[in-house]
Amino acid sequence: MKAAFHGHAVVSVLTNSGTRLLFDPFITGHQQCDLDAETVKVDVILVTHAHSDHLGDTVALAKRTGALVISTVEIVNYLASQGLDRLHGMQPGGAFDFDFGRVKFTPAIHGSSIVLEDGTSLTLGLATGILLTADERTIYHVGDTALYSDMKLIGERESIDLAFVPIGDNFTMGPEDAKLAVEWLQAKRVIPIHYNTFSLIKQDPKAFIDSLDEGVGIVPNLGEMIEI
Repeated sequence: MKAAFHGHAVVSVLTNSGTRLLFDPFITGHQQCDLDAETVKVDVILVTHAHSDHLGDTVALAKRTGALVISTVEIVNYLASQGLDRLHGMQPGGAFDFDFGRVKFTPAIHGSSIVLEDGTSLTLGLATGILLTADERTIYHVGDTALYSDMKLIGERESIDLAFVPIGDNFTMGPEDAKLAVEWLQAKRVIPIHYNTFSLIKQDPKAFIDSLDEGVGIVPNLGEMIEI
């Protein structure tokens, strides 16, 4: 299995069987992203929460590609109202075995809402992280979250090969809390995410990985596939 980081919280995964998965596809309006929303190929879209910088191009991508969308029940119900029909709703703590692998949703301490055309905010359930296990490997997209003590329990129960951990601060964990999260999760390798997209989340990813145990942190080039 291979995975790549595409800026902000956008992560792609390619399984050994050829299934193409995309987490939090914020592509349009995201100048750092190396993907093209008009041409990217995807079979499965996973969404951690409803904020526009994570839900992103989900509707347009799913309509163009026919991809299955997996998210919380509240987000899935909203997406159904937008004309999507290949949907699978879940909730934090729940897991499901798909033909490409096992998906488990975890808690995240964060909001989950969209802004409607009239400017009002619509809350869509809880924010989450997502564990993906396929090809005998486990990836953890931590999602947008504060540090919370159950990360230690997740690290004890799961054998995480690669974790995508936010470091931006202001809206999520900052580098100091993210460092502790990495220790608790016991991930073999870590890629920092959710930084430098906006001025409020400006961080130095190299300084962050230098603060971790040697060989754990990675700052790959955008789109660079990492063998897991």
